Amino acid sequence: MKNNKSRRKFIQQSALATAGLSIPSYLSASNVNGLFSNVAPSDQLNFGVIGCKGMGWSDMKAHLEIPGVNCVALADVDENVLAERSANVKELGGKKPKLYSDYRKMLENKDIDAVIIGTPDHWHCLNFVDASNAGKHIYTEKPLANSIEECNLMVDVAKKNNSIVQVGQWQRSGTQYDEAIAYVRSGKLGNIRLVKCWAYQGWMKPVPVKPNTAPPKGVDYKMWLGPAPERPFNENRFHFNFRWFWDYAGGLMTDWGVHEIDIALYAMNAKAPKSIIASGGKFAYPNDASETPDTLQTVYEYEDFTLLWEHATGISGGNYGRSEGIAFIGNNGTLVVDRKGWEVIPETKNIDGEKVSKTEKVDFTPGKNHALGDHAKNFVAAIKGENVNLNCGIETGSIAAINAHMGNIAYKTGEKIHWDAQNGNFKNNDEANKLIKANYHNGWKLPTV
Repeated sequence: MKNNKSRRKFIQQSALATAGLSIPSYLSASNVNGLFSNVAPSDQLNFGVIGCKGMGWSDMKAHLEIPGVNCVALADVDENVLAERSANVKELGGKKPKLYSDYRKMLENKDIDAVIIGTPDHWHCLNFVDASNAGKHIYTEKPLANSIEECNLMVDVAKKNNSIVQVGQWQRSGTQYDEAIAYVRSGKLGNIRLVKCWAYQGWMKPVPVKPNTAPPKGVDYKMWLGPAPERPFNENRFHFNFRWFWDYAGGLMTDWGVHEIDIALYAMNAKAPKSIIASGGKFAYPNDASETPDTLQTVYEYEDFTLLWEHATGISGGNYGRSEGIAFIGNNGTLVVDRKGWEVIPETKNIDGEKVSKTEKVDFTPGKNHALGDHAKNFVAAIKGENVNLNCGIETGSIAAINAHMGNIAYKTGEKIHWDAQNGNFKNNDEANKLIKANYHNGWKLPTV
């Protein structure tokens, strides 16, 4: 079918008819697996990928494990990456995808139903708005965008176009996080006054200082820069390490922070802080090439609790013996959850000289599923059956990203900043409010709704 809207409606109706059931309002990991086990050729979903090197390809691979999903197009500024990923698609049993050096040309392909955005953060907003306006559904990597202004714009564009959007904060699809959140909300921990989130990345070594060079052969570096400030090519700022430079991303605060802060705020039914203060710097590797802080503590004040974000490179020994995680600290006990599982550590009280637990001890309970895979299944289910709740929709992704960006803004200003939720800006702080904005260069313009 040539018309995308008609095709998507047909896909939805066919999937329901084939399964012999009606789509529930929520599809869990356990019941989504069988929904698309026998997919007719007319029910296929065609995906394109924008930015295929790292997580863009990991996300595509997760979707290709779902029956009926095809990778039909790849867009990347690096011809070497395009050749490698094209071969990977064929190795996985697919047909050779169409290859594009300019993602905008790919979006003209009417056969594409959905796109995966795996570009550096400074490209997310442009990729997203163009894809949404082209009528594509979108799975976008986190953080949602590289500024608060872009996050808000993307939410508005998705609403205008009725785009189905899944943000790649895939912890939302992990069973251990579902179980932990339910326990937090049960009240068994008592009054939760403090939530700790952290990422201690012992594997991270210094980024060595390297000279500027010509771009590698086959790389459209001008396109890679896009709206970022014009600079000579430097290997340090390219694949993967772009995360540690302010032009393109927000360091560990936005890279890992969105994952952990997302779970914390969701469990606590919170969205925006009243104030933020941050302290840190380049303490581990002060002379390496990176710009973002390798050590940071950020304190967020919410209505009835405080959240502490911590990150450090070159150190693996994080809180509770875990290199990353979230701890909900209540009067009766502490729940700790990470990508391996969750547990509850009770507080005790003294009764007649004996220590008695204030709440039940919950032994370590491992996660039971492949969260990234189920995150992809949830997105596909949402496309095929419009009433499915997305595990991490556009608004959810924006909340996590905006809070993480607030942490970086507090760090950059060196001040305690106060958020005005009604007006969507910081109170009496011009410097902080300037950092809300996206600054585009090289002739690129911030999109409009």
